Amino acid sequence: MTHVSAAAERVTERVEAAARALLVQQAERAGLRDPLVEVSVVRNGQPAPACATPVKLENMDTRQPSRMRIAAMCPGADGWRHEFIVRASVSAQVLVAATVIPARQVLEATDLTLERRTVSTTPDAISEPQEVVGMAARRAMRAGDIVRKNALIAPTLVKRGDAVRILASREQIAVSVAGEALDGGTRGAIVRVRNAANGNVIRARVIANATVEPADMPVSMPAHSPD
Repeated sequence: MTHVSAAAERVTERVEAAARALLVQQAERAGLRDPLVEVSVVRNGQPAPACATPVKLENMDTRQPSRMRIAAMCPGADGWRHEFIVRASVSAQVLVAATVIPARQVLEATDLTLERRTVSTTPDAISEPQEVVGMAARRAMRAGDIVRKNALIAPTLVKRGDAVRILASREQIAVSVAGEALDGGTRGAIVRVRNAANGNVIRARVIANATVEPADMPVSMPAHSPD
């Protein structure tokens, strides 16, 4: 191997390593489990010659793993600039539908399973069940479909006209009274509720199915229905 070809090989290895590190970082930032990256570097033009100073890399376009563009630059008056095309594939352990899921169905843990899938073209795939359980499917899913963030919506837990329970607690004392929802809302939404006992209308926060708490109370953790 000549001096020039050895230098070109080192530049190619640096481009490959930089692309791999970037994609793993992006996958981990997205919360994907056990990301694996396969990278292939395509040289543009002649091989990069030797450089007297450390070669610098510039990410030109890294939006699509299947076609990334990275430039290698040799600084100085006699320097050079070469562009590389990087073709990569990213896979991870992500949630898929374990069974047919109808549109608007609220998802439970039993509806989901983890499988290794290619996610290069599915940037909104999800690995953690807690991000999904309790959400509703925007549209029907087939068994084996990757569960995607944009395919989920927060379900309406309280509808206008519903009978609801108003839960209030202070210093370990909890009180539950009946009420009527005057608005609909998802978890965390502020709605108007009429107290069935005295007719007063209050602002309340939706905390569970048909369950609210006064809006001036601290935000609760997801509530479980009392027995």
